[in-house]
Amino acid sequence: MKPVSGQSRHLYALAPRLGANTKTVQEVSLASTTRKKLTFWLLEGCQRGHAYGGLKLLQLRDNGCGIRREDLPILAERFTTSKLAKFDDLSSLETYGFRGEALASISFVAHLSVTTKTKTDSCAWKACYANGALAPAKAGQTPDPKPCAGTDGTIITVENLFHNVPVRLAALRNPSDEYARLLDVMTKYAVHKPSVSFTCRKTGAGQPDMHTPGGTSTGTKDNIHRLYGASVSAALIQIASGEDGEEEVVDGGEKMDWRYDAWCSNASYAAKSLKFILFINGRLVDSLPLRRAIESVYAPILAKGSHPFVYLSLHLSPHCLDVNVHPTKREVRFLFEDEVIARFTAVLSSKLAEHAQSRPFTFNTGTQRKSQTKQAKDDDSMDVDEDVDDSGESDPGEAAASAPAPAQSQAPRVYSQHKVRTSNKDRSLDSMLVSASTSSSSSAPAVTSVPIPEAPSSLLSILNLRQAVKDAAHNKLKEIMKDHTFVGLVDAQHALSLVQHGTKLYLLNHAIISEELFYQLGLRQFGAYPRVALNPPPSLRKLVRIGLDAELKRRPVAGTHRVEDLEDKIVKLLTARRALLDAHFSLRISEEGEVRTLPLLCPGYVPNVTKLPLFMMRLGPQVDWTNEQQCFETFLRELATFYSLAPPPLVTKTKDKVNGEPKDVAWQVQHLLLARCRTDVFDPPASLLDSAVVEVANLPALYRVFERC
Repeated sequence: MKPVSGQSRHLYALAPRLGANTKTVQEVSLASTTRKKLTFWLLEGCQRGHAYGGLKLLQLRDNGCGIRREDLPILAERFTTSKLAKFDDLSSLETYGFRGEALASISFVAHLSVTTKTKTDSCAWKACYANGALAPAKAGQTPDPKPCAGTDGTIITVENLFHNVPVRLAALRNPSDEYARLLDVMTKYAVHKPSVSFTCRKTGAGQPDMHTPGGTSTGTKDNIHRLYGASVSAALIQIASGEDGEEEVVDGGEKMDWRYDAWCSNASYAAKSLKFILFINGRLVDSLPLRRAIESVYAPILAKGSHPFVYLSLHLSPHCLDVNVHPTKREVRFLFEDEVIARFTAVLSSKLAEHAQSRPFTFNTGTQRKSQTKQAKDDDSMDVDEDVDDSGESDPGEAAASAPAPAQSQAPRVYSQHKVRTSNKDRSLDSMLVSASTSSSSSAPAVTSVPIPEAPSSLLSILNLRQAVKDAAHNKLKEIMKDHTFVGLVDAQHALSLVQHGTKLYLLNHAIISEELFYQLGLRQFGAYPRVALNPPPSLRKLVRIGLDAELKRRPVAGTHRVEDLEDKIVKLLTARRALLDAHFSLRISEEGEVRTLPLLCPGYVPNVTKLPLFMMRLGPQVDWTNEQQCFETFLRELATFYSLAPPPLVTKTKDKVNGEPKDVAWQVQHLLLARCRTDVFDPPASLLDSAVVEVANLPALYRVFERC
């Protein structure tokens, strides 16, 4: 039944009688699914296996020989397997699964998809399954396997396990326990097959929880050291059968060839529980009689409550092994079980006796502690970590053995994908763009953000508006705006800028953010605004007329309204409320109808006066003059729109002189808007996450993408 090296096995649909003669109780869980797939990986000669996910998503990937395109239609059918073709094959099984029910069972309780490619295929094939048969990936598509990009091997993806069986889903342990069982299975197979690279990572994790490099240079003891720690590997004893690799058990004239390879801890190692890893013919199983016999050997030489570490790999003749005695195939039975256990425990006892003459104890002298401290400092200065394996994770056991005294604590290591890289010496985005202006945002002087005190107010409407701003504040967004690094201006016409916060990159609409900022600044200084004098003062009527003409040209209004009538109505409305505008908003309109002063919301920044006609015109129809709170809120919103950095006034870089300093769009965004957002006066609402702040890059997520490539 073994395939030719590098070729894929054929799948066989078992006859109904043959399928009925095997036990049909099928266990579906993360650990059992992973265990079956791992055994198949090793049988097919895979050199790399990767497990990724949890209850919502489990993905198993290998680089084996793949599945043939013509076998995909029957892949998830019940009793479809590559291990059995006839009933007699049950006597020579070498794999964990053999009934062909694993994928079939999963397809009934989860969304199953398979992507596979053989060495002879020009492309990979992806197939989706439901209820044991091919299913379309999307509504309206055919269920046939679809060609796609991929590498040699197979990727099995299981999504939403037990989504249609809520009672079974509720019976599962919590996700952490289920993932721990899956990780335990992967760890044991990594010990058993050190030449194969294994990786296991939880969904959303930046680093794998388990990784082994594989290769012919990696041995079993190396992986035990890497996965279980230096304290375990330092106490190991190797026990193997003779040079011929076989022993015979004779009972009534019958013979059975068998061999073993084991790594067992000596008398100097003790743990709180027994760690027993048993493989029989390459299958991860358990044997209660063998477990009890091993514990009885260690009982006289270990303290009460202490237990050993034992890894044992047995190879028996397939015809002497019964793999079908347990519904989940966790346990097996084999011929001459008592004789095999007796022979192995006898060898184990003699080996332990040889190594029990003395027990080593590790201690540090003062000189050793000083040398270790000096070595640790040298390692930090060179930025080299000797205890990191190929996965990028440090070995906890070896780190504990080589760490200095507790008083000499070291800072935890920060991996590359979690490092925040910001420096004022780095090139900005603007420095990479060709600008006609001789002044750039990097060369412009910085503006100190003068604290703006909150003006006292006894008006209930203002107090309600201020409280509403605080209630709507988003803490995470406030943290981003308060602690960020400006990257550069992306698009002045569409008011887009880039900032960095931690390991994430965000795209901001600085026009919307500036409008919210100036609204809050106006609300904060209500009734106590500094004034900006207009010299010469423009005519209110002319400003309104210019604003009306521009608005009607941009958005014509159907009807018989004359522009002159609308102009008179707005001018009369604002003139009648001159006292209110002057007292509350520092907007002074003279008796002659001239606009003499405007409110100053932010020191060092004067709004673009080209938007003044539109602002004065909109005060008539857009402000609710009938309700006090609505009047104050709508007026401040219009004032914020006037002050905002929204185009068209600032679509290109210009050199307008404000207080004698050159300013352009990027400079205003960085040194005026975002500098003011760093202060405590700005409480960004959650609505900005939908309209003005978008996460465009995440460094840990990019590292995960690079790992898949």
